Amino acid sequence: MRNAQEFGKLIKRARKAAGLTQSELAAASGIGERFVRELEKGKPSCQLEKALLVAHMLGIKFNPIMPISQSELKE
Repeated sequence: MRNAQEFGKLIKRARKAAGLTQSELAAASGIGERFVRELEKGKPSCQLEKALLVAHMLGIKFNPIMPISQSELKE
């Protein structure tokens, strides 16, 4: 993924595949519907933590190229 727009398209496609409306996804994720709309539109200033929560709710998994070790997580 190279930018916020590509990420937004992925979120939208996954939401539709799950048969959810933006409102339903927002409620299930505990975030606002406006955030979901802006995320799907690729707004570059969307909050990463919320964006990752939405991705997780939709079953999207990320495979990092450079995995983080447990010791790094504690820093």
